[in-house]
Amino acid sequence: MIRRVFHSWERRLAAADNGRVTRPFEWGLDWIPERHRVPGTAPADAIASFAREALDDSDRFYDPGPPASAAWLDEAPDPDDGSRIAAFPSAIETPHEANNRVYVRVFPARRRGRPEPVGRRRAVLVLPQWNANADGHVGLCRLLAWFGCDTFRLSLPYHDRRMPPHLQRADYIVSANVGRTIQVCRQAVVDARRAVRWMAGEGYRRIGILGTSLGSCLSLLTTAHEPLIRAEALNHVSQYFADPVWEGLSTSHVRAGFEGHITLDLLRRLWMPISPEAFLERLRDRRTLMVYAIYDLTFPPSLSLNLVNAMRERNVPHTTAVLPCGHYTTGLAPFKYLDGYYLVNFLLRNL
Repeated sequence: MIRRVFHSWERRLAAADNGRVTRPFEWGLDWIPERHRVPGTAPADAIASFAREALDDSDRFYDPGPPASAAWLDEAPDPDDGSRIAAFPSAIETPHEANNRVYVRVFPARRRGRPEPVGRRRAVLVLPQWNANADGHVGLCRLLAWFGCDTFRLSLPYHDRRMPPHLQRADYIVSANVGRTIQVCRQAVVDARRAVRWMAGEGYRRIGILGTSLGSCLSLLTTAHEPLIRAEALNHVSQYFADPVWEGLSTSHVRAGFEGHITLDLLRRLWMPISPEAFLERLRDRRTLMVYAIYDLTFPPSLSLNLVNAMRERNVPHTTAVLPCGHYTTGLAPFKYLDGYYLVNFLLRNL
């Protein structure tokens, strides 16, 4: 009975977002390097070649390039929390100019007038959920700052001020365009690594990362490739990138674009470079929290448990926490307070 109540609640909350558009299926060959587009090669084989190359040398695939020089913008989103916005160029160029500049909103920690020594300063990079607007996760950032962590909120590719005028949603980071989804998620990881390198250059020595939903996958990929990150808090998780897109309530319109063009098994293989499964072995020296919700229809708990079991089978250190709610209801009281407790408490203890 409780399950039915939560599932009904989740469907009502999902239906409130009526801006979803089913876009046509595309292989997205124009988003992969030309060397993989050999004449006569089937599109799936060309993407597979690109994916294999990315997996064989993922350090190069997710290389953030030289350190970025961030510039502070002359604006204060909310003077009450003391936050400021910095920007730097993305290391990956896309066809949309607005998307090629990265924005980070910085929430200074409340240290009661006693700044910590440089070697002990700690900070958290926050990657919000798919389609988060500029206010997404601001409350969580303020909470982390309240407890003494300088907090850096990254705007994901094609989100808020990085969204081109012709888009209403962040469709280009998760869509029925196979190649584009790989490259834009890659861009998110590279942007996050650039942000972490900038944070380290500012004197932070204990750096963590927190991601929700899509942001949790991108956070894990970032942690797996960025040695400066000590701890990761992952909120709503899956072993493969393709599975919640294929099965999830929030991505049913994306699944509709795939119908009749590709199978889940093939999509898993093509999207392996952006899947946690490919990089779990690289997390052995990190501290990982995975949070999932038992009535989640967007990241079904079976998919989360697949990741938990994969971590366990490989003896990768991890901690789990379970929320008694669903995906959308995680953002509502009282569940958001429990979720915030798990995430913030873990990062405070491990940084």
